[in-house]
Amino acid sequence: MKKEVIYSMKGPFREELKVKGYKFGEGEKAACIVGAIRGNEIQQLYVCSQLIKALKELENKGAINSDNEIMVIPSVNQYSINIGKRFWPGDETDINRMFPGDVTGETTERIAAGIFEKTQGYSYGIQFASFYRPGDFVPHIRMMETGYQSPSLANLFGMPYVVIRKPKPYDTTTLNYNWQLWKTNAFSVYTKETDEIDEKSAKQAVAAVLRFLTRMGIIKYNSHSGYIASVIAEQDLMPIRTEKAGIYRRHKFPGDGIERGEMLAEILDPYDGRVLETITAPIEGIIFFSHKAPLVNQNEIVYEIIKRFHE
Repeated sequence: MKKEVIYSMKGPFREELKVKGYKFGEGEKAACIVGAIRGNEIQQLYVCSQLIKALKELENKGAINSDNEIMVIPSVNQYSINIGKRFWPGDETDINRMFPGDVTGETTERIAAGIFEKTQGYSYGIQFASFYRPGDFVPHIRMMETGYQSPSLANLFGMPYVVIRKPKPYDTTTLNYNWQLWKTNAFSVYTKETDEIDEKSAKQAVAAVLRFLTRMGIIKYNSHSGYIASVIAEQDLMPIRTEKAGIYRRHKFPGDGIERGEMLAEILDPYDGRVLETITAPIEGIIFFSHKAPLVNQNEIVYEIIKRFHE
């Protein structure tokens, strides 16, 4: 394993920002794995640390196939991690909305440009990502529909689901989208948590990446074959929105099977505890996403449901 600073920037009031890359093997740029770009992505940072640990052990056993380089970047934004902020502390901008970056631009644009320069040219790009909406997901692989996406490759991770997302204008400045435009096969891996550590889904994510690297001939690793993934278009997920605002009490969680009419959650009056709204399932299916925060707004998406095929 080689550890090197792939990007650095002096800070006016803090220590120098140093983004570190951990490299395994040598030769062709095979796979680049990126963890926490945002400051609350603690699960993503943790998953990268466990992946680095596993790759180090594999390299010591000679299990990195010749002429293959793997680079893991566990954190891009430790400034924000250190103070518990999701976005860049100077101006609250999101580094993952600044790619491919601009070396002469604002701070986060310069950081994005520096990271993108070092992560370009890899055959496969894997990002442990988080969603803009607070809540829990079923672990899955997510891809942008750019014309370069490959669901068949995404299936090789052995995760339960592969979600294809039609990019909105703000998606065009993400790392995943720009990787694809620059001919890197890009995948975003979503686990159950973001700002908390979930051991079960973290282990699942590490195993999925090692499984993928094995199937692409980059490493030698014996693992469980995983799932045969269901490929879902994001627009086919059914969103469930609230009619009231208040204290949110959920009863169903990602991965739960549900029947039509079954209670999913309740919204309570924050002052007297009355049930303002009971949220029920409009269809039979499987919960893909559920809101997690204790408070909820009116007209907010609190569940996304994978519909049963006969619906």
